[in-house]
Amino acid sequence: MHSDELPQGEEKSVAVEHMFDQIAPRYDLVNRLMTFRMDVGWRRRTVKSLELPSGSMVLDLACGTGDFCNDLLRYGLDPVGLDFSAGMLNAANTDAPLIRADALCLPIPSNSVDGVTCGFALRNFTNLDEFFAEISRVLKPGGRIGLLDVAEPSNPLLRVGHSFYFGKVVPKIGALLSDRNAYRYLPKSVQYLPESHELLAGLQAVGFTDVNRTLLSGGITQLFLGSLRK
Repeated sequence: MHSDELPQGEEKSVAVEHMFDQIAPRYDLVNRLMTFRMDVGWRRRTVKSLELPSGSMVLDLACGTGDFCNDLLRYGLDPVGLDFSAGMLNAANTDAPLIRADALCLPIPSNSVDGVTCGFALRNFTNLDEFFAEISRVLKPGGRIGLLDVAEPSNPLLRVGHSFYFGKVVPKIGALLSDRNAYRYLPKSVQYLPESHELLAGLQAVGFTDVNRTLLSGGITQLFLGSLRK
C-alpha cells in the first residue's frame, strides 16, 4: 500500500481518532507485548535526555493513556498530557492533569512550557509543519523537545526481520488482543513519516537548534532531541 492509499487530511484525522478510541482499553498491554517492554526504556531514555531541572513543566502530546506522563513524574518533572482521543484519556492511568486537545492547535499560552515530549505519534498528525510550529510557539526559549517514533534499521538483515515482525506479527497480536484493523493500519502508517533529514530540517525551520536524531534498539526506534533557540 502506498501513502496515497492511506487516508489524508480530515479523513485521516477522523480515522485516527476513531482507531485510538477503539484500542484504548488494551493499548498498554499490546504495547508491552509488541515491544517486549522496550517501550519503557525508550521513554525513560527520552526523559533523561531532556536534561531539565526538577519541577520543569513538560507537555506530553498525544499522551494516550499517560505512560510518558508517569515517566516524567518519576523524574521529578511536572507533566501535562494532551490527546484528542477521548477513549485514550478515559483509559488513562496517571496523576498528571490531562486535556483533550488537538496538537496542531494547542490551548496553551506561548512561551510557557519548559519541554515537550511525544511518543510514536508523528505519523498520526495531519500536518507536521503545523505541529512543529505549535511546539515551537508554546516552548520557552531554551525549551527542550524529545520526540520518539518508529524507524527502519540500516542493517539489511535487521531490516528484513523488523519488516516481517512489524508487518506480519504485530497485526496478529493486535487482532488477538485488541482490534484487527487498527493493528493492520499502524504498521502501514509508517509511510506517513518523512525521511529523517526532512524531520530535522522541519524542526530547524521553526527555531530548534542542536537538533539530533539517535537510533535506539538496533534502529527500530528514533529519538529526536533539540532546544528552542534562545
